[in-house]
Amino acid sequence: MNNFIYAADLFGTVVFAISGALAAGRLRMDPFGVLVLAGVTAVGGGTVRDAILGATPVFWITNTIYVWLIALTAALVILLVRCPRRLSGRWFQVADAFGLAVFTVIGAQKALSFGTSPLIAIMMGTMTGVMGGMIRDVLCREVPLVLRTEIYATACIAGGVLYVSALALGLAPVFAAVLGMLGTLVLRLVGIFTGLSLPAFALDKPEKH
Repeated sequence: MNNFIYAADLFGTVVFAISGALAAGRLRMDPFGVLVLAGVTAVGGGTVRDAILGATPVFWITNTIYVWLIALTAALVILLVRCPRRLSGRWFQVADAFGLAVFTVIGAQKALSFGTSPLIAIMMGTMTGVMGGMIRDVLCREVPLVLRTEIYATACIAGGVLYVSALALGLAPVFAAVLGMLGTLVLRLVGIFTGLSLPAFALDKPEKH
């Protein structure tokens, strides 16, 4: 189980770093900007999660493979992706969806390992999934996806619920993790490809007299 979680964590780090690097390319940032956006997208959520749980030093300080992976991913995106604007639309969203699914379950799993309740685990999973993207979007001067009507945090919550529920029902941890990841991924992809979204809260403008 630990090997599966670790491999999934590294995979999520790469795909989130790609989504951050693509966002930087879309805005024509320099290589340092690409590295920064790749980094905050990949480890921002996990860093906040570890700080809240008291898991310090945070994971990427104790295991620098994450830092090297982010740097390598950013460099490869710069060298190999010649048209970042073409890839920053749906491809960007799909890459983000995979990272979202992986990080949601990893965040929930780590919270449970610290003895938290299932509710807190779901919250930590959601935070791990969305916080890096929030920081990325803020640096890009965009409204974060999690604050829009798109199915984003909702997918994390659903995946977290599936994961902790599967564990409570006695499902093997690896299968519970896969179920949680698939639940998050499928729901997010449905939102991307069908346009399904949550209703918006909008205050009507006052009528002029």
